[in-house]
Amino acid sequence: MTANATGNVTGSEPDAVAVLDAVSVRRYTTGQVILDDITWTVRAGQHWALLGANGAGKTTILRLIGALMHPTTGTVDVLGHRLGRVDMRELRAHIGLVSSAQKVPLDLTAHAVVLTGHTGTVQPLWRMYDDAVRERAGELLAELEIKELAERAYGVCSGGQRARILVARALMADPSLLLLDEPFNALDLPSREDLIDALHRLAVTRPSLTTITVTHHLEELSPAIDNVLLLKEGRVLTSGPAEQVLTAEQMTRCFGRPIEVSRHGGRWLARSGRVTPHT
Repeated sequence: MTANATGNVTGSEPDAVAVLDAVSVRRYTTGQVILDDITWTVRAGQHWALLGANGAGKTTILRLIGALMHPTTGTVDVLGHRLGRVDMRELRAHIGLVSSAQKVPLDLTAHAVVLTGHTGTVQPLWRMYDDAVRERAGELLAELEIKELAERAYGVCSGGQRARILVARALMADPSLLLLDEPFNALDLPSREDLIDALHRLAVTRPSLTTITVTHHLEELSPAIDNVLLLKEGRVLTSGPAEQVLTAEQMTRCFGRPIEVSRHGGRWLARSGRVTPHT
């Protein structure tokens, strides 16, 4: 696979949305290896989960695919463009990113927050939003079932409402790739379930949309998740169809303690396999 002068990848698989080939990332100041020889392909319409212990390298992979950083070695191709040979800002405009760490002005209304997704800015650029753009922002709020929040200040919305507002914001650019970095962080049970339902609906109603979700808990995976990559200490432990990867054996290897895995109604559950003594 090669790249031409414009950064477009030639000879790549036509349905490949993201391709990591022998990718490693090292911290320049300390030489610490964060990712080690990662090779992974994400195809159009797939819904991946990235799982692993803290420090396994999940967010670093998401930052690479999100065109927020370059690898130390290896190649990263996203949406047909190779990092290092393409304008990263231009590429990011075609990638949706949702993160619980995103900084959003608390005084903006939900509708205004979604509008900023059109320009990829933190603050609104009001002159850039014509009637069609404003209408689209309202439609996305309705699609995420939070239309009633349109004029509510982001700062007074609940954690679950904020998460769905950020998903709507990420969809403003009509991305073919949506990256979700721990979107369930600090959500209570009802809010978590609302967000899972919303992501499942998106997968059903937008068959061409590809998603990659970083999470710590199997319970946070929607039934739409069809593939899983397990990371351990910066390396791929295993990857593939969810039902083949999310097993007690693989999860135990990944997290270094006995783990039992079950599935009910398309949803996954993991719990410690250790026997708890009765008191």
